[in-house]
Amino acid sequence: MSDFDPKELKILSDILALVLEDQPGQSATALETIKNRARKNNITGGALKNLFQAIAPDPSQARPKRSTSRTKAAGIPDDYRTQLRQMADSITRLDTDLRAARTQNDHLRLQLQQAQQDQNTTQSLLADQMTRIRYPSLPMIMVVLAAGILSGIAGTEVFHLIQHLTMTATDNARSLY
Repeated sequence: MSDFDPKELKILSDILALVLEDQPGQSATALETIKNRARKNNITGGALKNLFQAIAPDPSQARPKRSTSRTKAAGIPDDYRTQLRQMADSITRLDTDLRAARTQNDHLRLQLQQAQQDQNTTQSLLADQMTRIRYPSLPMIMVVLAAGILSGIAGTEVFHLIQHLTMTATDNARSLY
């Protein structure tokens, strides 16, 4: 068996199985997935064929080679294995980055929800304070009423005092003349 990631081989085999599926939607989607991955990684059809030959358990027994230069032929599958490992590493790295981005997205979403809850709490407290300012409490009304009554009584007394002083002065002045 080769040194490839079993997870990647399983994904590739699942996608290929879906290509041969009877349902047209799944097979078309799987075929598009293969095309997109190949286009993204700049892989041609011949390269994909050689890649499958390279990952076969023992390609020399499956099809004997007739070439005389075994060193050249042995180097080609190694190149594809190296390329496949690089692709697998790239996919693993992208998967890790995607998970990190999703984790950060979830964290930011939680912060947003917390900020919205804090905003709602602040708005309700502000509304309560505004309500209290517009409608004073009963003790405040009583204090204002008592102050008004006392001011009225004091004002009346000052008025009567001034009136009494002026009346007394005018009465004295009349009696003098």
